[in-house]
Amino acid sequence: MERKTSRRENECEEKNSNSESSELDKDYKTTLITLNVGGYLYITQKQTLTKYPDSFLEGIINGRIMCPFDADGHYFIDRDGLLFRHILNFLRNGELLLPEGFRENQLLAQEAEFFQLKVLSEAVKSRWEKEQLASRETTFLEITDSHDRSQGLRIFCNAPEFIAKIKSRIVLVSKSRLDGFPEEFSVSSNIIQFKYFIKSENGTRLVLKEDNTFVCTLETLKFEAIMMALKCGFRLLTSLDCSRGSIVHSDALHFIK
Repeated sequence: MERKTSRRENECEEKNSNSESSELDKDYKTTLITLNVGGYLYITQKQTLTKYPDSFLEGIINGRIMCPFDADGHYFIDRDGLLFRHILNFLRNGELLLPEGFRENQLLAQEAEFFQLKVLSEAVKSRWEKEQLASRETTFLEITDSHDRSQGLRIFCNAPEFIAKIKSRIVLVSKSRLDGFPEEFSVSSNIIQFKYFIKSENGTRLVLKEDNTFVCTLETLKFEAIMMALKCGFRLLTSLDCSRGSIVHSDALHFIK
């Protein structure tokens, strides 16, 4: 009798254990939600979508807002599927994090308003306003001679990131042709200054040492700056000094998008 009773007790315990495990699996699965947003499938947790009360997504999950289903039984939302990843990342992280070079602020702001995420909408608009303000401010880079600032080149642009790109390119080339970073070559926020400029038949050279080691000619630098600007979608407005009759011979270049 004791053996039979013990066996029955073990069977009951196993059934209860399996039942609890099954319930836990079921609960876990119900916390995962699949959304079809404009043809793109996103899988996330219920708690992520309901993070902001009175939002569109919270309303769908809690049944306040009716939402159609696709052929596979997933919630279907007829919005921009690519931009939705930024909406979802905001819900996950609690802050606006966008990739470098993101240019769809206006579209993202519209998506934030549709999903009734006021905090996200304000964050996107604030970012957009800052970029608009920055785009109206012209930044510049001056490549000059430490002894004579009339010798050299000035590059003006309404995009700070392009100025930084040009600057990085010059520094990279200079370092690659030298062993280390010489005293004859200094860099500040808006100025790259060379200790020596030596004029030659091939054009003014950016010289780093008295033994005539040089980076490149100014003409080469101008052409490379123009090509980089055109590839990045900028327009060359005009050289700021047209008195010499040629962009190659000008002292400044002005780019704008």
